[in-house]
Parts: sequence; C-alpha cells; structure tokens
Amino acid sequence: MNMKFLSFGEIMLRLKSPGQERLFQSSLLEATFGGGEANVAVSLANYGLDAEFLTILPDNAIADACIGELRRFGVGTGKILRGEGRMGIYFLESGANQRPSKVVYDRAYSAIALAKPGDIDWDKAYEGVGWFHITGITPAISQSAMELSLEAVKVAKQKGITVSCDLNYRKNLWKYGKQAPEVMRELAKYVDVTVANEEDCQKSLGIHVDVDVESGELDTGKYEALSAAVLKQYPNMKMIAITLRESRSADINGWAACLNDREKFYLSRRYEIRDIVDRVGGGDSFASGLIYGLNTYESRQDALEFAAAASCLKHSIIGDFNRVTVSEVENLMGGDASGRVQR
Repeated sequence: MNMKFLSFGEIMLRLKSPGQERLFQSSLLEATFGGGEANVAVSLANYGLDAEFLTILPDNAIADACIGELRRFGVGTGKILRGEGRMGIYFLESGANQRPSKVVYDRAYSAIALAKPGDIDWDKAYEGVGWFHITGITPAISQSAMELSLEAVKVAKQKGITVSCDLNYRKNLWKYGKQAPEVMRELAKYVDVTVANEEDCQKSLGIHVDVDVESGELDTGKYEALSAAVLKQYPNMKMIAITLRESRSADINGWAACLNDREKFYLSRRYEIRDIVDRVGGGDSFASGLIYGLNTYESRQDALEFAAAASCLKHSIIGDFNRVTVSEVENLMGGDASGRVQR
C-alpha cells in the first residue's frame, strides 16, 4: 500500500508516578511522550503503514527529544512545525482497584494551542496523503486550535482525502467559551469514519440514546440504535465505530466494540481484561487498529476484530504508545488469549 496516513494534533510530555503510586508519593516521575493523535501515528507505523504526524512544537531540546522518539517508531516527522509557545504536559496517576486513574493537564499556551488558521500550509501538509486523522481533543484546546482543526478537515474533504475522527470528549479541556457540541457538530460534517464511545456521542454531538454510561453492564442493542442515530444526523459519514467498555474497577474491564457502516451492524468478540497495566491510549489503539483494518482486510468484521484485539493488548503496555505488531494482534484475533510464553 502506497497511501500516506497523516495524523494531526498535540503531543505532550507525559509525567507519570511510578507503578500505582499517587502523584509525588515519591520524588520520581516517569517521563515519556504521548497524545491521542501521535499514539495513532505510532501504531500505524508499527503496523507497517506510511504514517506521518503533524503538530507544532517549540524549538527546544524537549521537543527535539519528542521528535526523536517518534522517529524511533518510524513515524514521519518532516511536516512538524516549530512555533511560539511551550510543550504541553500531562501528569498521570495510575489507579488500582476502586481508585480511578487521574490525569492533570498542564497545556495552556502550548505551541499548538497558540496556532491559528493560516499557520499550516495544508497544500504542503496533504502532499501524498490519502487518509487524515484528527480527534476532538485539538478543537478543545483553544479557540484558534479549534479554527485550525475545522480548516484541516474542510481542506481534506476538498482534496478527496478520507477523514477519520475520534470524538474523544475531554471535559477538562473545553474552557475557552465554546461547548463541545457547538464545535464537534460542525466538524463531524466532514468526517468519513468516526470513532467514539457512548459518552462521546452524548457530550460531543448531543446525541442521546438510553445508554447508562456509569453501569458496568452494556446493552448492545442500544449501541446499534446510538450508531444509527449518529449516521442519520450525518448523511456524509460512512461509518461509526463505538467502543464498549464495561468498567468494573480500575483493574478489571470488559472490552468490545461495534461498527455500523449503514449496511450492517457488526459486533466484535468481547475480552475480559484483568490486571490492567495502563489503559491510557486504549481508545487511540482502537482507532489506529480500525484504520489499519479498514485498509487491510476485505471484511469489515475483520477490521473491527483487529481494532478490538489491538486495544485489548494495549491495556498490558505501559505508556501512551501501543507497542504491538500485526502478528501479535492477529494471534489474539485468532483466539490465542492464553498469555503463555512463546519460545
């Protein structure tokens, strides 16, 4: 496959307390990098696709190290721009049992939060690109980043590029005066492939079906209705995938997903995930798995199964990035969930 995949958004410095410690319980923080759109680019590169990441970073040594880390995974970084502002940071405290994980954002006045329409030459950015990925995180960062995001999807559609969007509702980011539905309902008009969970559909698009997001158990029939309601409201959207997480505790989740492509409703196999290592980036690993699957397999069911299996495996890996191979995902798709040593 010769198509280029371009992902656009903010990558941050990730500072995590060791193990399941509370923040600053000890004097150590583990420093890595992460962010929804960058996580997708890393996974696509791991799967052997020609993946590029576009963002705006400051011109300093931390940003240099970040770019070096992306390159190590084979992600194209030639389109990354440098600008005024700082690098965003997020602090992560991993939960355990009944104590949930906690994220604290420190990303105001980051280089991409200060970016505005016109700062990116989209003709240049989209050279050779056949697929563009964005999330609902970037439009939540600032008014100007929101305007830049809308510009991105509009130009992509003009150029006939397939647009995927993970709605990714983040209540702690929408602070500049706009409510998420005011922005995301407009952006969704330009999206071909949508990825969401039930809360995203409700909080980002304002589409409600009687789904209880707090209870551990899920009624898949309601998700068929929810996906159909989204597709009805957005006639240009080709399909929507919704992840189905049964959150019993910070350590134990049921995990599955569904896909509605207007012709058929697909449901993946369900995974019981125990002893979660790190669930941050789980949704991004699903989105990237779906993008890979849709561009690799003939069957939409297989594409969905690949995405669900890839995301299941992510829960076993520390860090934002899903460090798995196609063969590892396909082994789990094929039913090998034993976890036995391979030698």
